[in-house]
Amino acid sequence: MFQKNISLKPYNTFGINAYAKSFVMVNSIHQLQEIIDKHKDVFILSGGSNILITNNISIPVIHLDLKGKFVTEKEDQNLVYVKALAGENWHEFVLWTLENNFGGLENLSLIPGNVGTSPMQNIGAYGVEIKDVFYELEALEISTGKIKIFKKDKCKFGYRESVFKNIHKGKFIITSVTFQLTKENHQLNTNYGAIQTELEKHQITEPNIIDVSNAIIAIRKSKLPDPKDIGNSGSFFKNPVISVDQFKDLEKEYPKMPYYKISDSLIKIPAGWLIEQCGFKGKRFGEAGVHKNQALVLVNYGDATGKEILDLAKKILQTVSNKFGIDLEIEVNII
Repeated sequence: MFQKNISLKPYNTFGINAYAKSFVMVNSIHQLQEIIDKHKDVFILSGGSNILITNNISIPVIHLDLKGKFVTEKEDQNLVYVKALAGENWHEFVLWTLENNFGGLENLSLIPGNVGTSPMQNIGAYGVEIKDVFYELEALEISTGKIKIFKKDKCKFGYRESVFKNIHKGKFIITSVTFQLTKENHQLNTNYGAIQTELEKHQITEPNIIDVSNAIIAIRKSKLPDPKDIGNSGSFFKNPVISVDQFKDLEKEYPKMPYYKISDSLIKIPAGWLIEQCGFKGKRFGEAGVHKNQALVLVNYGDATGKEILDLAKKILQTVSNKFGIDLEIEVNII
């Protein structure tokens, strides 16, 4: 069942050539439970899109390949509840919901990774987060081998956060996620970023959910590199949230600094802009680098090690802190 000394390069979007001492691909809950019954200390690998592997992995690596997506029996006139298993590709799942005219996930188009990891960090883009459409998830508890259900309030979603990244980290394996989507009267969110500009470019004045998805796909493709072409994990850093007072002080020195108002007391600053102002955008450091179109994205030009990319990230953190007095946080899970 387990394979020995397997390269994880095909299983992580950074393309890091680290090795698993033992590796198994799992495609059923029963198989997963059997393995967990024998091996409590395991490393769960899903889409490999939000991790940076800095060392070989000595504990058993389980690659989740649970597939399936369907409408549950729970449904009403305007709401539909769609369940997807953890191994489903996220973007393909989003496209499937749109083909069925289910609204809610269109702003999350083209995000790399699989469904199972989407609630872990409460993935978000262009004004929408998982928590906005989340209904419940099922997760296997490693200590007991039993499946437990987590409703939204139990997940404690925050900005790129959930209980599965902190108090429950390493204790559960998410096996499926159910989303609450709309069948009609879709609530479109087109005010964030360049969505409206992209729609206007195509003379779309009354967009539908597919129009919004296409606009976001075009924007993301123009800014973000495809992991198939160059190794990356999308946004490497979180956009920092600072106080209004700190923002006002910075604005005096940097009047063109972009920002998003979170509340009367909090402001979000694009981390990519901060990194670009520090001169990192498009810079290459050996086989590691910062993407030429989006400074928020660190890239592997071919043979970078996880440690080399992490060292670059630390250099960026220190430089941004020194220049702006803002401490960025890494969004990617460091392994």
